[in-house]
Amino acid sequence: MSKKLTILDIAKLSGVGKSTVSRVLTNDPKVRPETRARVEQVIAESGYVPSKSAQSMRGGSQKVVGVIISRLDSPSENRAVSRMLQVLYQHGYDVVIMESQFDRGKTQAHLQVLAKRNVDGVIVFGFTDMDLSTLVDWENRAVLVAMDCEQVSSINYDNRGIINQALHYLQQKQLSQIAFIGVNPQDKTTGLMRLQAYLDWCEANGKVPNYQTGALHHESAYQLVDHVLQKETQAIVCASDTLALGVIKRLQERQREDIAVTGVGGNELLSFLFPNVYSVDPGYHQAGEQAANLLIHQLTSESVDCVHITQQPASSV
Repeated sequence: MSKKLTILDIAKLSGVGKSTVSRVLTNDPKVRPETRARVEQVIAESGYVPSKSAQSMRGGSQKVVGVIISRLDSPSENRAVSRMLQVLYQHGYDVVIMESQFDRGKTQAHLQVLAKRNVDGVIVFGFTDMDLSTLVDWENRAVLVAMDCEQVSSINYDNRGIINQALHYLQQKQLSQIAFIGVNPQDKTTGLMRLQAYLDWCEANGKVPNYQTGALHHESAYQLVDHVLQKETQAIVCASDTLALGVIKRLQERQREDIAVTGVGGNELLSFLFPNVYSVDPGYHQAGEQAANLLIHQLTSESVDCVHITQQPASSV
């Protein structure tokens, strides 16, 4: 063939993903024999010549993992990543950290860069607009965090259980007039699922819902307080600790510090500054540890299936 073939061409001719071809080239033992034979036959018949970087990797794993975080300034994701790094480093893996900024295009570009670098696997923090099909080619070399995906192993948080725990705490305090400030429901996890848990609680307890949603930012919550604050309001449940900070500031200005506030995140600084705030820890550290261990298991096992884990809340502060 006159055209110089690429690894993507070989993948298409073989009917497999690009990552599978890479694994054949690096002698990955987890490739099925029949798949390896098919890919090697296409390579032989086409005259494809692997790049020097691929040839130099024939000894096997580089022990490098890519982690794509949504926001580098996210307290919740940083808590998960800090534990994730401990586990990966303990097992001899180096880590490349990249930021998606909730941008599907950036995420796709990052995955392409990591694929070109032939990293062993990736851990990706998901978001609503993410194109999950970009992870499918990684097969069992990827773990998705904070979202569910049938075709890729995933670890998600119990978003409904988190809010139910906060509501149960307030009920134990004999508080029943409870408002909610959350995230735009277009966000299917932090937004929609946490809001739905509050709405279901209202229906089950015969309460008229009193809620507002906005951006995942303390300024947004600060501005929304006046829309839910009523004379009889006893508590405000917030979908995150970040929102709780904005709510607390506005309540102080309104001299309504009698109102109980709950958050989500288990932020130690929040609990230190405002000891009366109840914050549910969704289990960020535990999710980071599980994600790292799950990926390592997938990379080192000959045969693995997709695993889907719902991380239960760890504790509250």
